[in-house]
Amino acid sequence: VTSLRGEIAFEGVSFAYADEEEALTGIDLRIPAGQTVAFVGETGAGKSTLVKLVARFYDPTSGRITADGTDLRLLDRTAYRHRLGVVPQEAYLFEGTVRDAIAYGLPEASDAQVEAAARAAGAHEMIATLEDGYLHEIAERGRNLSAGQRQLIALARAELVDPDILLLDEATASLDLASEAQVNQATDRLAGRRTTLVVAHRLTTAARADRVVVMDRGRVAEDGTHDELLAREGTYARLWRTFIGEGIGEDTPAGV
Repeated sequence: VTSLRGEIAFEGVSFAYADEEEALTGIDLRIPAGQTVAFVGETGAGKSTLVKLVARFYDPTSGRITADGTDLRLLDRTAYRHRLGVVPQEAYLFEGTVRDAIAYGLPEASDAQVEAAARAAGAHEMIATLEDGYLHEIAERGRNLSAGQRQLIALARAELVDPDILLLDEATASLDLASEAQVNQATDRLAGRRTTLVVAHRLTTAARADRVVVMDRGRVAEDGTHDELLAREGTYARLWRTFIGEGIGEDTPAGV
């Protein structure tokens, strides 16, 4: 696999973790190349599982997932994964410099390539504020960096490998508003023309996607654009009203 257009299809996909009930049941979805799709739903609805299957951390129990029409199981796993950019919810950073962290997936990258990736992901300005810039030493698990800083570095790391398909377990839930805005801008730049699948924990992320897929107990409950789903007055519209209601005021009691 030298490159992918990035069209992804789920054809009758079901999946169960070992000795557990099905996490996904009968998923049929077609994602055109270049589209950004946000998956939303309650905890345990199956949205992260969908992304894990595309990353080939697991294979479907039944049905198949294809990339550009080819069953993922027929592709060389290592070569396929080289075409993916994966940014998990908690970006894991090893000890070493910021430069090392960004170049993790492409160790032979030049300093200029590393900086270009950081600039493309909107991380360069943040890195410039660190004591030693790109040579700043990262503690184990990146604990001497904020959550927002870790996420920007992870996005730069994904940009450097120039993936055809981007998988984001969106991690803005724990960020303050300023950091969230920075990470959202970086994510939008990274998604660009790539096929992007986002597990959206905040509905502001879903609202910016080309398409929203609402998951409920392992099934697709709704599928459409943000505006289409609001007009449908279903599950997504209810989630959205709750979401914007929660943002009315910091002192608003829960449930009001």
